[in-house]
Amino acid sequence: MVIVILGLWFVLSLALNFMGIFEARAGVPPLAFGLSVIGPPIVFAILYLVWTEFRRSILALDLKLLTALQAWRVVGAVFLILYVYDLLPGTFAWPAGIGDILVGAYAPFVVVAITNQTPKWRTHVVILSIVGLLDFVGAIGSGVLSGSGPMGILTAPGEVTSDIMRSLPLALIPTFFVPFFIILHIISLIKLRYTE
Repeated sequence: MVIVILGLWFVLSLALNFMGIFEARAGVPPLAFGLSVIGPPIVFAILYLVWTEFRRSILALDLKLLTALQAWRVVGAVFLILYVYDLLPGTFAWPAGIGDILVGAYAPFVVVAITNQTPKWRTHVVILSIVGLLDFVGAIGSGVLSGSGPMGILTAPGEVTSDIMRSLPLALIPTFFVPFFIILHIISLIKLRYTE
C-alpha cells in the first residue's frame, strides 16, 4: 500500500511539474510550490490518524530502513556544485547543501547505533530527525528568499536566483523528495514510541 501511494504521488508531482504548475513567475507568490512541500506531510498525518490499515502499514516499516534512506541526502552536494557553476545563489546552496550533506553523512552512524542498540540510539534518531527537519526549514526558507518572486529579499537585481529549483528535473527535489524525507522523519519519530 505504501509503495502504491508513493508511486502515485511521484507521478502526480512529475505531471504537475510538466504542466508548469510550480514554475517561478515574476511577482507571483510561490503558493502552489509551498503547498507541494507542506501538503503531503499534512495528508500523511490525516491518513495516519483516520485510516487504520495505513497506520498499521506505517508502523510496520523498519526504523533502520527509514534512517538509512536519509543517507541519500548527501546528494544535496549537487547544490554546491550548481553554486560553483553560478546556477544557484550561495544564500540557498550553502545552507541546503551543507545541511543535506551533514544529515546524509550522519544517517549511517545512526543506523549502526540502532542495529547495535547502543545506549543512546534513540537520542541519535531524535537528533537526526530534528537536524533533518531544521535543514529543510532552512533550505526552503533560503530558497524562497533567494528566488525572483515577491519574497526574494536575498536576491539583488541581476544576481542568480534559486528559480532553477522550480524547473525540472531539479523541481522534483522540493516537490517530491523534500516532503518524502520530511515524512520519513515524522515516521521515525512515531516509531520511537513503539520500538523497544
